[in-house]
Amino acid sequence: MTQANSASLHRIYDAIDDRVLSEKFLFAPDSGLVQLFDHRMLMMHGFSMAALRRELIERLGMDKTREMFTRIGYQQGMEDARSIGSCEGHDVHRNLALLPRLREMEGFVRNQAVDLMQVNPDTGEFWGDYYWQSSWEADIHLKQFGISGSPACWMMTGYACGATTAVMGRPILWREVECVAMGHARCRVIGQPLEECDDASEHLHFLQIEDFVAAPGARRRSPTAVPDGAPDAAPDAGKRTASGAEALASHDLPDMVGASASFNAAVHLLKRVAPTDATVLLKGESGVGKERFSKTLHAIGPRAGKPMISVNCAAIPAELVEAELFGVERGAFTGATAARPGRFERANGGTLFLDEISSLPLHAQGKLLRVLQEGEVERVGDVKVRPVDVRIVAAANCDLREEVRAGRFREDLFFRLNVFPIEIPPLRERREDIPLMVSVFVKRFSLRFGKQVRGITRRASEALWAYHWPGNVRELENLVERAVILVDDGASLDVQHLFSGGEEIRGKLFHPAPGGELAQVPANTASNRWPAAASGTAKATAADSSPAASEPHTTAATNTDPHTLSPRTLMQGLLASVGSLEQMEGLALDHALAQADGNISAAARLLQMGRSQFEYRLKKHQGR
Repeated sequence: MTQANSASLHRIYDAIDDRVLSEKFLFAPDSGLVQLFDHRMLMMHGFSMAALRRELIERLGMDKTREMFTRIGYQQGMEDARSIGSCEGHDVHRNLALLPRLREMEGFVRNQAVDLMQVNPDTGEFWGDYYWQSSWEADIHLKQFGISGSPACWMMTGYACGATTAVMGRPILWREVECVAMGHARCRVIGQPLEECDDASEHLHFLQIEDFVAAPGARRRSPTAVPDGAPDAAPDAGKRTASGAEALASHDLPDMVGASASFNAAVHLLKRVAPTDATVLLKGESGVGKERFSKTLHAIGPRAGKPMISVNCAAIPAELVEAELFGVERGAFTGATAARPGRFERANGGTLFLDEISSLPLHAQGKLLRVLQEGEVERVGDVKVRPVDVRIVAAANCDLREEVRAGRFREDLFFRLNVFPIEIPPLRERREDIPLMVSVFVKRFSLRFGKQVRGITRRASEALWAYHWPGNVRELENLVERAVILVDDGASLDVQHLFSGGEEIRGKLFHPAPGGELAQVPANTASNRWPAAASGTAKATAADSSPAASEPHTTAATNTDPHTLSPRTLMQGLLASVGSLEQMEGLALDHALAQADGNISAAARLLQMGRSQFEYRLKKHQGR
């Protein structure tokens, strides 16, 4: 990142016309509405918010209140960044200059740069150092509680994290290193990529949904889980209280990160039910993370020291369901040469996770219902009754009520399982969590494959945001694993690394129009490859006054179909807007790659070159 480019961001900030943002505010007193970017805003007294903040601190404690306000700020920052991007375009430097100004207009703080911000959208480089003056949070905290031992600008810190994470497409962590509430003359914050922070877990804790959601990159292992054929855990292993507090010290947890409201709601329910023995029904599409939720539920519950057995009901042949679940005695049927316990017996004292419960055949559903009611099992071919004490966690990727109505699932079993349902949102409804999850997966696979990955490019981040995610979190994890394998050591993940398996990106694509400006291409349009710019958006260029531009049927004003324009007219438009041959080559490569939905071979064919040639030229341009 050059000093000149860093300085340009601050020049943009200094040159901002406040009307650019003030016009986005709408006051409609007759309707009782105040809006910003078409979102309803509420103007309320600062002392009312201060009273609420104080009451929460007194009732919940300082840490819990800080978590709440930090997450609220994070979501506000995410939303403001997305709104500015939609209205003003996706120029990273401009948006990073507009966001602090917008927060000032919202009345929270005054921003003053300590040093030039270092930003490189292509490599993900980021460094920010700011003073916050007139911080509402710091002032009110100082008045209510006096000098504090920790920073108090919780909402602003969360806002900065959310806004810059959205703009950069990778997790950016801001830390308040000085605060008026701590006795300093002014507040000061420093921002950098999450993976570059040595003390990230200390600060990221306040951005996580719950306290068991560990920081990206933290060392983790699954909770006590017993593989097929393994003996049960020792009776005294992992003793813990009903709250599950002690087990957190000895059991690391699955990767669960996120700051979205929908994910927050699901995790809140999970923590509510964890200390109990209640049956839990996890609902959600395939790949949303139901197994991760079940492992976390077991790890923070009172049975964490006992075995957790998982079974995919869809993977068991119908004729073997009873033997797998309830066990079998020797000689019970052909091939039963030895007695063996079923999943219920092996999970005794612990948790049994029944995935894809809807796929169980009806006859097995009836026997499962009896076991749940009586708390005892009979092995196939045996008359002995064996008591079992098992917590049931079931999962379904379909609507069980619809299955009941269709006659494919027993109603009585549904009511037995539907004690505490938790709906896990699909990834497309929690897109703001994607940067955090990508950071987790990049860290994991970089360590596994022994690679250094610098981060993720801006266009790759935008592609991840635009993708519709039919496979949810599992698909995201697989895409990142593939990308880390494909990317060169020391390089950044790009679109061609992530979407090389034929995935269809349904987001917005832009191509150069005849006048040189970028025009949006309708998704999945194969015929009109170069659509004309929308009415009123074409910009005049030097080519408009050239002799060629004045010829009949050749100007953008009279004919915007590039298939009938002369090559000279098209080239004049490109030269006027692009300028150099290197830039044109880069534009052609990007255009071909976008047209081919990230498929390098297809993009190479569009430019009539070999794949190796295309990759060489693409890497050359990305390295600049």
